[in-house]
Amino acid sequence: MAGVLARIHRANRPPFHSLSPKQARIAYLMGAEILDLPRAPLARIENLQVPGAEGPLAARLYAPKTRDEARLPVLLYLHGGGFTIGSLETHDSLCRQLALRSGAAVLALDYRLAPEHRFPAAVDDCWAVMRWLVGAADSLGLDGSRLAVGGDSAGGTLAAVCALHGRDMGLPLALQLLITPGTTAHADTASHKLFANGFLLDAASIAWFFDHYIAHHHKRDWRFAPLEAEDHGGLAPACVLLAECDPLIDEGIAYADRLRAAGGQVQLELYRGVTHDFIKMGRQIPEALLALDACGLAIKEALQP
Repeated sequence: MAGVLARIHRANRPPFHSLSPKQARIAYLMGAEILDLPRAPLARIENLQVPGAEGPLAARLYAPKTRDEARLPVLLYLHGGGFTIGSLETHDSLCRQLALRSGAAVLALDYRLAPEHRFPAAVDDCWAVMRWLVGAADSLGLDGSRLAVGGDSAGGTLAAVCALHGRDMGLPLALQLLITPGTTAHADTASHKLFANGFLLDAASIAWFFDHYIAHHHKRDWRFAPLEAEDHGGLAPACVLLAECDPLIDEGIAYADRLRAAGGQVQLELYRGVTHDFIKMGRQIPEALLALDACGLAIKEALQP
């Protein structure tokens, strides 16, 4: 991990917080899969248009079998990027691996990004597509009765919020897969201070993401900070994957603890010596492969008939 960080430092890329959102999106796209595994071939990959909260959104379906071979369960996947950057392309390799290792279909969503679309636009899009997927799965040759939600970083936040919303609307989810999620309101845990600089996700970039996405007075809203929700009982089983050297680790542990304290089923996986976004570094970091295996197994076990 230290070697990867040293190479990233030598590349002298400008930090996201020094760029405009448009420039940051290009920079993230250019570097997103350099350390990731090669894009695995799958039996079925389809680009789709799906109904978001305020209009059509791009999505991509990944499946290890054709629609004629099997009606697969499906994971709605929400990419990371601080609600400001990231896309279907930046997480293509990761979504292929999740489908390959789980045997399930994965629907990746291009939800609206800030600052053009500020909070709660991303939340509204994810909710809208999750509801749509239940009814539309059959037309896609999928099994809408076996549905999970997942995401990494900001996408992990959105996935946790979808699980809360799913419970409240009576939509049974089999799993919430939370990869290095954000869950607190003010980025004020001890790990935010300990790993503020030099560990890939810097404090200045976190502040830059949040400033683009949400006004300060909204940060205690549970749709941004799911740890702030009043009730965490009755939620979908959770698989939570965390990185030891990540500003977000404390809030990830706190959320897993909260879910468990509320009677939830929680699988917590902690990967030592790695930073935020490590799961997308499979060419270099062995822990990324372990994490992908853990995700695949959790999805497979949760969605089996």
